[in-house]
Amino acid sequence: MGQWVAIRQEDQNVFSGYLAVPPKGYGPGLLLLQEIWGVNPHIRSLADQYAADGYVVLAPDVFWRQQNRVALEYSQVGTEQAYRHYGALDFVQTAQDLAAAIEHLSAYPIVQGGIGAMGFCLGGRLAVLLGADRRLSAVVSYYGSGLGNHQDLIPDLKCPLLFHFAGDDHLIPLSEVDALMPQIQATVEATHFIYDGQKHGFNCPERASYSQRSAALAKARTLEFLSRHL
Repeated sequence: MGQWVAIRQEDQNVFSGYLAVPPKGYGPGLLLLQEIWGVNPHIRSLADQYAADGYVVLAPDVFWRQQNRVALEYSQVGTEQAYRHYGALDFVQTAQDLAAAIEHLSAYPIVQGGIGAMGFCLGGRLAVLLGADRRLSAVVSYYGSGLGNHQDLIPDLKCPLLFHFAGDDHLIPLSEVDALMPQIQATVEATHFIYDGQKHGFNCPERASYSQRSAALAKARTLEFLSRHL
């Protein structure tokens, strides 16, 4: 099991993250970026799983400037609250916060090897935006909604990227994927997979859209990709 750690303090407010360490005590670094429901039990469980796979995982509290340690359920009430937090998010400021999180993660002596970023939904979008950071060796994006809003940043991408897209995703339809991927692949090494018939959020077992087969296949591809680059 992981634990919460302080990344940075501003006045009385603390920017923190959930840190999970592999059984052998060291490994490559992995910044794990949340969905709009915050660093909730699902995201913490993912951090623990990837730590068990050998990575030093840090899941930063992206909404900390609005409310510390947001952890919402996948219910109607939780989703309404999640969208309020998402609507108030300043992406420029968040990018600065995540740069600080990368710096914090890289400072741990137990981080041995490269550092990658991986995110889901909102986090999948944020992970791609970090692809211009030279401290990162790889980025994995699961169904990153809103990627089309950042086409101007594509020329700045530096590291290899892996994308997982749902074939029936209402937040990032295949038409948007088809428009974005050639631009990204013209800039940097990028691989993408489309999971036919799946809906947004297929990796999360707490959501109705969960697909065990697609989630298992995507994780296998993710671990292979990370093993080559970190």
